[in-house]
Amino acid sequence: MLVTLTTTRPPATDLGFLLHKNPARAQQVEVSTGTAHVFYPEATDQRCTVALLLEVDPVGLVRTARAGGTEGAALAQYVNDRPYAASSLLAVALGKAFASARRGVSRERPELVDVALPLEVHVPALSCRGGAEMAHRFFAPLGWRVEATAVPLDEAVPGWGDSRYVDLRLTGDLRLADALNQLYVALPVLDDAKHHWIGADEVEKLLRAGSGWLAAHPDRELITRRYLKHRATLTRRAIERLAEVDDAEPDALDDATAPPVTAAGGPGGADVDADAAADADVDADRPLPLALQRHGAVLAALRSAGAQRVVDLGCGAGALLPALLAEPTFTEVLGVDVSARALEVAARRLRLDRMPERQRARVRLLQSGLTYTDARLRGYDAAVLVEVVEHLDPDRLPALEHAVFGAAAPATVVVTTPNVEFNVRYTDLPAGAFRHRDHRFEWTRAEFSGWATAVGERYGYAVRLLGVGTEDPEVGSPSQLAVFTRGAGEVAG
Repeated sequence: MLVTLTTTRPPATDLGFLLHKNPARAQQVEVSTGTAHVFYPEATDQRCTVALLLEVDPVGLVRTARAGGTEGAALAQYVNDRPYAASSLLAVALGKAFASARRGVSRERPELVDVALPLEVHVPALSCRGGAEMAHRFFAPLGWRVEATAVPLDEAVPGWGDSRYVDLRLTGDLRLADALNQLYVALPVLDDAKHHWIGADEVEKLLRAGSGWLAAHPDRELITRRYLKHRATLTRRAIERLAEVDDAEPDALDDATAPPVTAAGGPGGADVDADAAADADVDADRPLPLALQRHGAVLAALRSAGAQRVVDLGCGAGALLPALLAEPTFTEVLGVDVSARALEVAARRLRLDRMPERQRARVRLLQSGLTYTDARLRGYDAAVLVEVVEHLDPDRLPALEHAVFGAAAPATVVVTTPNVEFNVRYTDLPAGAFRHRDHRFEWTRAEFSGWATAVGERYGYAVRLLGVGTEDPEVGSPSQLAVFTRGAGEVAG
């Protein structure tokens, strides 16, 4: 079984430095099912191709104690497609041969690790349950241009139709580590017949290989189920973890790189909620993550407004809900999100099934779209939209404004959103990039103020603007917050 990977970015032979494999010599890597050979059919400054050829030992495969073969007859254990068709066996070889490259490590060319390279991938015989269409479903959402041609059962007899194998060619501009990790996951998923023992550690392998792309993949549940060999418990665990990762990602950049604020002094003059900090296992002497600073600012605004019944709009997996429930003054907390899966994760995070009855009576979770009016959202003292508006297309904002400020019309609305001016302080963020792949826009302080002012005037709310996080004298705070209070008034900075 064979896979080749080509780059045309000059000098193309830098591919060898990224893969930790010298183009000048062939190398061998021993794996449990045989020997993997790494060699370069071509290596020039203009074009460099690496080939990974796995030489499978069929007898050794049968003797491997944990080989979970699908063969139903004794002869089939020795006569099958495993030595010839790319499958999970090739994924294991790829993972071992290119382990450092998959982690994004290169001592000689570290500057290339995060560069999107022009890449071509060819798998001439890929075992693919679902045929060419399934290959498209896996790779096209990841930015690849996909050519998948079904291999006929017999070219001399067209009437026999196509086999389950495809000739796969991918082209695209991706980080090498991302390309390798996507292949590592794709090979067993498309084959849908993993040939080694599946245990709890496979969940961690999947999450590591899928970091940065799997959580947002439209077929992530199918991919997860196939990768874990349809083991229901492991699949459910992995999907829960992916949902939590996807919900946490908007704050991940902020938490990792934003200027620190200690727990002793909250953002914008507000005290950080002690229970929220405790839930996150934060040491009072260490810098407080921006996500908790943001939660603290929202809680301070709600306390100041005297709110008792609070709705968290776009609550996702429930990151803010524990802090809201920890406030005894909030007699009712409603979490709202359009994603049923996110609400399931929120329920598990809150441990609703084990929550004391009195506490359980204070909280509800509701599936609802924020750009549609919903009578169930009326009558609340306050609503919060924490890092939500930037995930909407700009032309959908008027619908959200009407649904929240016009139809639901709580006495207080608290909105937080990133300050795009602060992005220059994130050294790992490419110029012009947003903080999260799903952001449709990010506002400057002036743009946020202009939007808040206009909404307040249209719907009869006074507006107060605050910064969240340590303020930079040139670009402001990493996040910005607006407190809308129903009633006429001016915008306060």
